[in-house]
Amino acid sequence: MRTNIVIDDSLLKEAFSVSQAKTKKDLVHEALGELIRLRKRKDLTELAGTIEFYQGFDHKKLRKLTR
Repeated sequence: MRTNIVIDDSLLKEAFSVSQAKTKKDLVHEALGELIRLRKRKDLTELAGTIEFYQGFDHKKLRKLTR
């Protein structure tokens, strides 16, 4: 979809400084994808009380195995 928008120059400059995008179009697509990814990510506080651990679960022992 073709759309004309007015973008704050300082925001645009800063966005380019933290992105690998070479064009404004690429930058906007990257920004939209990032927004969607962030908004879809589950808030960890929503999981409070819904995760059950196995009896005898030893997170310290597991940590030693992955090193």
